[in-house]
Amino acid sequence: MISETFSVSRRNALRLLAGGAAAGLAGGLPTSPASAAARAWSVTGRSATSLKPFDDTLKRFMTDRAIPYASLAVVRKGKLVLARGYNWTADTSFSAGPTSLFRIASLSKPITAAAVLKLAQDGKLSLSAKVAPLLGLSTTADPRLANVTVTHLLQHLGGWDSGVSGDPMFRDQVIASALGVSLPITQAHIVKHTSGLKLDHAPGTTYAYSNYGYVLLQKIIEKASGVSYASYVQSKVLTPLKISRMTLGRTAKSLRKSGEAPYFSQYTGKSVIDTSGSVVPFPYGGFNLENMAAHGGWLATAVDLAKFTTLFDAAGVLTSASISKAFAKPSIGVNPDGWYYGLGWQVRPVTGGLNTWHTGSLAGTSTLMVRRYDGLSWVVLFDQRDDASGLNYGAIDSLLHTAANSVKSWPTNNLFSTYGL
Repeated sequence: MISETFSVSRRNALRLLAGGAAAGLAGGLPTSPASAAARAWSVTGRSATSLKPFDDTLKRFMTDRAIPYASLAVVRKGKLVLARGYNWTADTSFSAGPTSLFRIASLSKPITAAAVLKLAQDGKLSLSAKVAPLLGLSTTADPRLANVTVTHLLQHLGGWDSGVSGDPMFRDQVIASALGVSLPITQAHIVKHTSGLKLDHAPGTTYAYSNYGYVLLQKIIEKASGVSYASYVQSKVLTPLKISRMTLGRTAKSLRKSGEAPYFSQYTGKSVIDTSGSVVPFPYGGFNLENMAAHGGWLATAVDLAKFTTLFDAAGVLTSASISKAFAKPSIGVNPDGWYYGLGWQVRPVTGGLNTWHTGSLAGTSTLMVRRYDGLSWVVLFDQRDDASGLNYGAIDSLLHTAANSVKSWPTNNLFSTYGL
């Protein structure tokens, strides 16, 4: 009935892979009874009395985990019925609202997949195209690389497995040392280094979540479109939906966008965005967000992402045929847990249709986007992903399904126009 029904431990593993967790990267905010006592609640945005279960769920979830900021948007049958910002903090310098920008981490992948589908729909790219010749990648290190297709990248079937060889998106120092270059490394460095390694699996045989595969998709989008990745996504995917606030994020704290949430982590690490060797909060230099554009680099508001989910409800930007491809079963079929990864979406067949969703996780970020078979969708964005309590953040998925199922009366108004959509 819900997005996924496997165990908490398995969900944790998926979320960590989705965010590219490496070397113990975790988001959290050290808390104490004193700091908790100093906090105050404020809730912004629009809702309805009948939707109180959503407010109650977010408040409990954030209080238990000492999460400072969050935003939630809920859509029913194409209409935005709830748009909220939640603040549990003593800091009044920022207030989260329905149009506050958050890093969305791997919720970037469905956006990238939509761009690829649009290119294919317009005859500028074949989903069965071989990636190596398309991008001029050498297959000397592993001839099997020649068999990787665009579809393999979209479905995480390319043969790279972070559980075996590590995630190259979080190996900046290793790659810099191997190539004899200085930090920060670029996407070109990552591609050069990774193309020189053997694949962990034969292409098309094994599902293994791969951030790197989506870096290659970014390069393919740029090659096929002739413009930058961000330009293509904004002009062909977002603008037709009237989404104008979304933008690619920046790593450095000093480059935070106006209206962007701050990010919190229990952890620090050496900066990978300069050669200083300085120790920084993990969200602000423990990884290179600029390199993650297509797999984890977007900033968005919950309202904008809620509008993005409607792209898949009916033909428009994408045709019905393209939408069907997004949710079609991969060649390897459904996994033992009853779900599969389509083109940028996790998919669970349920009675009545499909539940589709994606999670996102980086130090300082925990996100979830759900499209339910019954016409309900929601997006929730948090500015940290774990904390001193040790409580699970993936639990928000089932909690929001429970909240939705407890609503007795749904409003019929549409708030999209209230927020410029």
